[in-house]
Amino acid sequence: MNLLRFLGILVAVTWAGTAGAQPLAKQLFGAQKVSSQQKPAAFGSYSRGCAAGSVQLPETGPTWQAMRLSRNRNWGHPVAIDYVQDLSRFAAKQPGWNGLYVGDISQPRGGPMTSGHRSHQLGLDIDIWMLPGSDMRLSRKARENISSISLRRANGAFVNSNWTKQHHAVLRAAAKDKRVARIFVFPGAKVQMCNDEKGNRAYLRKIRPWWGHHYHFHVRLSCPRGSRGCVNQDPPPKGDGCEDAQKWVNNILNPPPPDPNAPAPKKRGEYRLADLPQQCVAVLQSN
Repeated sequence: MNLLRFLGILVAVTWAGTAGAQPLAKQLFGAQKVSSQQKPAAFGSYSRGCAAGSVQLPETGPTWQAMRLSRNRNWGHPVAIDYVQDLSRFAAKQPGWNGLYVGDISQPRGGPMTSGHRSHQLGLDIDIWMLPGSDMRLSRKARENISSISLRRANGAFVNSNWTKQHHAVLRAAAKDKRVARIFVFPGAKVQMCNDEKGNRAYLRKIRPWWGHHYHFHVRLSCPRGSRGCVNQDPPPKGDGCEDAQKWVNNILNPPPPDPNAPAPKKRGEYRLADLPQQCVAVLQSN
């Protein structure tokens, strides 16, 4: 039985069966090796959706390298692929950089991943390594074994000696692009940028502190214009966000006492195909 016929039967079972009998969406989307033959589109939200007509970031370009190729996660909406290439050309102009090392974007048809991310499901999220892209001719083997560098100190309250003006410049350029909704980076980096920025600070609003994100920064693009069925994240709060980032740092250095009345965190469940937008069925069935 070929894969498409198998998927067709599987989808029919999904819609007819009970919730407990439905397959995990990450298994279906994680098994896809190529994108769907559809018009590029993002359906759903960044953490609950899928991607049609994705294109693959070439493994190697003049100013970028796709990393960890065995994951097959260098697929995205054409807008995301263009964005990566544009930012990489800027990065290549910085002293000590010849381009960008690009981590995960999305699976060939987006959707939940078998490991790692909760987001990256629409082909509009991009992880960019903090390691300056120096060698643009790395072998496939080297890209599996090389690691990025951490820029954090004191649990993310401060940057360490790996932080450079070039990191600031690349993050500034990344955030100034109108296609960007927000960028996630560890709190100490946001505070450092707030302290160092002497020019226009408007772009800082898009740079948001979040746990982790010291080996890479995470770019999230807005839904492309005309994208029906794509759900944008709410805009960041007004202002440059520097005061909020400083609060994160203060709480790292002097953790507040636990709230005895805080509700227990909810365990995140696994999505079934029926939990995703209905368009995702067609994304899976497409040749």
